Amino acid sequence: MKRRLPFQVKLFLSLVFFSCLLLALLGAILFHFIDRQLHHDLGQRARVQASEIALMPGLADKVAARDITGIARLIQPLRAESDASYIVIGDTREQHLYHSESPERLNLPMIGGDNAEVLKGKTIISIRKGGIGVSLRSKAPIFNAQHQVIGIVSVGYLTSYIANINARILWQSGLYGIGLLLLLFIFSWLFTRNLKKQMFRLEPKDIAQLVLQQKALLEAMYEGIFAVNAEKQLILINRAARELLDIRQSEKELIGKPLDEVLQTSPGFFSQRYTSISSGSHDQIAVLNHREVIVNRVAIEVEPNVESGWVYSFRDKNDINTLSSQLSQIKRYADNLRIMRHEQLNWTATLVGLLQMKHYDEAIRYIQAQSDGAQKVLDFVSARFTSPALCGLLLGKYVSAREKGVELLFDPACQLTQMPLTLNETELMSVIGNLLDNAVDATLKAPVPAAVELYISDRNQELLIEVADRGCGVDDAMKPHIFQQGFSSKPDTGNEITGSEHGIGLFLVAGYIDKAGGNIEITDNTPQGTIFTVFIPFKPSVRQG
Repeated sequence: MKRRLPFQVKLFLSLVFFSCLLLALLGAILFHFIDRQLHHDLGQRARVQASEIALMPGLADKVAARDITGIARLIQPLRAESDASYIVIGDTREQHLYHSESPERLNLPMIGGDNAEVLKGKTIISIRKGGIGVSLRSKAPIFNAQHQVIGIVSVGYLTSYIANINARILWQSGLYGIGLLLLLFIFSWLFTRNLKKQMFRLEPKDIAQLVLQQKALLEAMYEGIFAVNAEKQLILINRAARELLDIRQSEKELIGKPLDEVLQTSPGFFSQRYTSISSGSHDQIAVLNHREVIVNRVAIEVEPNVESGWVYSFRDKNDINTLSSQLSQIKRYADNLRIMRHEQLNWTATLVGLLQMKHYDEAIRYIQAQSDGAQKVLDFVSARFTSPALCGLLLGKYVSAREKGVELLFDPACQLTQMPLTLNETELMSVIGNLLDNAVDATLKAPVPAAVELYISDRNQELLIEVADRGCGVDDAMKPHIFQQGFSSKPDTGNEITGSEHGIGLFLVAGYIDKAGGNIEITDNTPQGTIFTVFIPFKPSVRQG
């Protein structure tokens, strides 16, 4: 398998390559401008020198007289002061009268073929190959007293001389470039290392995968989640949060907005202080967009103990209350089973004692006495209801009520052989169980506890459930609110997070009935108490219980 270079190494090499390429390009451009400027400056310098030599007093006379020795004595001091590669004096026949570098070329023709314009009285600058090599030179005419051209002055710089100057400049620039390149190497390495640290030592593909996983995870979560930065601007919000808080805008429209423009929060939502920044807060009650929720808050720490933002997760407080009620109902089922087990153990212990003492007649009478009532209830329930789970629930409620001193009476016309398709067995048990629990609790508050009556029927193409008690009753002012979540006339024994254990049962009952397409009625009993009546119609297609 081909080994891939780490992101830090690839980024470092890319920066180094780009830096080298950029320096090379800048060097080439700089060399081009320097070379052009150097040619221009040396050309102008040669022009000035040629023009000044042509105007020297006495030079025109010596050129006209072809006084080679006199010309040499006149020009030689200037040659020692000039930085030019050579100085040449010629006549109108283009023959050398003076050559600073090659005296043997005297009386020989001047080479280059660029004298025509000079003989016309013009000063020129050109690059030509002369007797000692290619050079950048300037030629000026020598005029006599009648302003006639009688000679030529040529001052030149060999291209090899210019190349040496360029090489010296290039070498110096190269040293600076190498130093700059070393600095760029160090900067690139430190930059890539710091960038890798900021990326938590992860590769880009790992970060991309984490982002995709985070997005999928946030969208799949049932809890609402949003995050803010240090300026309290929204940086993240998932679909569940928007749905729970009834926010219509998309995530892209919300990102970057101040949180107070998106949510209506409870006072002091951001001013809470905790003993530890890193621990955050958990299971705090808050109000977001007029909805009571349970919030968890965790700090975003890019640096230790420095808050750079917060992540909030929340869920509807009503969901917690509902779950608490369902767990409480299961707990009551378990308590009923324990009561039945405890009662059976007592009966068994008594029976064992009688048998050990060989009081067989008393044992038989005890068995008949104890099982007579329970057997009747068992036989009735088993015969009238086809659901084993419902039979177990009713027997448990019967025993539980008797333990509390309340008798549970079953109407002789009870029967249930089929169930609505819109209501499953668990929901039916929740409806009946909650209604019976409320009836027993209400009966216990009466001065003289009376029986609780239950009627269940599947006749007339509808499920009818009727639970009647002779307890304390329900005030007329409370009846419109009795099926609302959290409403209860019982003392509040809950805690801040889960809420009261009461006020949930009838809410669940009403919810299941409404989902099944039925309705529930509450009326007063005679002489006192309450009657709850449930109607759930059957669908054309039914299933056997």
